[in-house]
Amino acid sequence: MLELLESLTQQTFKNFEVLIIEDGSTEDCKDIVASFEDQLAIQYHFKPNSGQGFTRNFGFDLAKGDYLVVFDSDCLIPAHYFEAVEAHLAEHRLDAFGGPDRAHESFTPLQKAISYSMTSPFTTGGIRGNKKHAGTFHPRSFNMGISREVYQKTKGYIITRKGEDIEFSIRIINNGFQTGLIPEAYVYHKRRTSLGQFYKQLRFFGTARVNIRRFFPSELKLIHTFPAAFVIGLIVWLSTFFWSMMLFEVGAGLIVVFALLNFLHSLMLNRSLWVAFLSIATSFTQLMAYGIGMMSEAFKSGDQPRSQK
Repeated sequence: MLELLESLTQQTFKNFEVLIIEDGSTEDCKDIVASFEDQLAIQYHFKPNSGQGFTRNFGFDLAKGDYLVVFDSDCLIPAHYFEAVEAHLAEHRLDAFGGPDRAHESFTPLQKAISYSMTSPFTTGGIRGNKKHAGTFHPRSFNMGISREVYQKTKGYIITRKGEDIEFSIRIINNGFQTGLIPEAYVYHKRRTSLGQFYKQLRFFGTARVNIRRFFPSELKLIHTFPAAFVIGLIVWLSTFFWSMMLFEVGAGLIVVFALLNFLHSLMLNRSLWVAFLSIATSFTQLMAYGIGMMSEAFKSGDQPRSQK
């Protein structure tokens, strides 16, 4: 939170307000927010825990601007962010927008590797925060802006966890609003600090993707099932050790090629052997966690949307 607020003080475009909504945290950030009162038009509000979706609605109700922008608390916002958004919206009318996420030079090697795997063409197909999104661009709430009209018509989030931002984006589009990516409006997303935390987060993302299918069946596209296919493929490959050594060796070769592609691509982007090596681990962790999350949710009984309120 401290780093997020510090980055907001550096914005070249100054006409914005900041609302910090504390969602029932046991360790609040009230004192941190107070230290920025002479640098930002900032408000602090505390509410009982209800999850991120409904907490964002709480903030939307209090906001005064024509556009309502959401950041995750572990993001750093480059100084040109709001200036880039203002310039883009002046030329291209968008009702909702999003931007890419990148790794900041101050990130640890593991955080840079996680950032790589979350945007890699070998894990997400390169569609996250990219114009090559599978279909119409769907903003995500780590870096997302909506017009006040969007909020007034949609009433914001209707589920509070487990894919709430995906569901909201789909509903925005289905209501006829124009969405789009603003490439210059990127953020530095810090994300998790250990592979265990990353695994837990991505497994939850996998369950969320299946939960969204219960609201919008057509939104589960072929590319989204790749992690589940990856996990199944690994299981089948391991089983070949007991009945076909030739197939086992072929599978091992494919895994080595996949790892090498991730290593070389990450090395080209990050110019670090250590980050490139870690990118192999984070890419495998991402695919396995997401795939296991998808399969575990798909096998649950019933087919009703799970809001996890």
